[in-house]
Amino acid sequence: MVDDKNASTINPLLRPVILVGHGDRIVDEEGTNSERPKEPWKKEYVKSIVYAGLDAIITSFSLISSISGGHLSSVDVLVLGFSNLVADGISMGFGDFISTSTERDMAANERSVTEREVANHGRPQEQELLQKYQDLGMTPSDATTVVSVLAKYRDIMVDEKMVTEKHMLPPDQTEKPWKNGLVTFAAFIVFGCAPLLAFIILIPFTKNDAHKFVGACVFSAFALILLGLAKAKIVGQNYVVSVAITLSNGAIAGAAAYGIGWTLRNVAGLED
Repeated sequence: MVDDKNASTINPLLRPVILVGHGDRIVDEEGTNSERPKEPWKKEYVKSIVYAGLDAIITSFSLISSISGGHLSSVDVLVLGFSNLVADGISMGFGDFISTSTERDMAANERSVTEREVANHGRPQEQELLQKYQDLGMTPSDATTVVSVLAKYRDIMVDEKMVTEKHMLPPDQTEKPWKNGLVTFAAFIVFGCAPLLAFIILIPFTKNDAHKFVGACVFSAFALILLGLAKAKIVGQNYVVSVAITLSNGAIAGAAAYGIGWTLRNVAGLED
């Protein structure tokens, strides 16, 4: 039987690591005080939701801005807004489905090629992996040890070669591309409706299109703030920075669209 002292001497990895938490800071057994990193929110389809949501809000708000800059009616805003929203949502969802399917198929094909290479040219493949580890900073003896162990487990070695040499993750067989497309479409429709809701909600209260446009600005800003907060939560980013980036993105795109609509109507003379 090996006591704790001898075990720690034999293998340093067996030494316990004690982490004491103090709010957002941690202290290890050696007394080192460091800030605890924010853990990302691990959820499925977050990429599709955030990407589609941000694109939908900005696309819808930019369309409203260009129409308002051209002094068109609320009816024009709603007709063009919702038709464009649905069309773009279908395009975005189908595009996500295609890209996800293609990425998965490419990874599966690349893994098959790597499997054949490892099976038929095992020794040269081991030498390539050995050289790669040394290039990353491993000593020759450590790199040899790691490769010798991986050589016993072909599937693990194939996945490792894909990551280290081909910079590709192994294909996820549980991934459903059609679900990614559906989530993207749903997120695009839901978030894209935010700027248009102002023109519907304010119908009983005002007929002034300028007031409705201001309402659309407020609704869009609120949606962008929510999306910025969600993005910060997901990736562990600073909330203020994330919100500022999303708001700036929407403001710049909306201002550009409004300016183009106003210019085409009042300067270029494109009127009814």
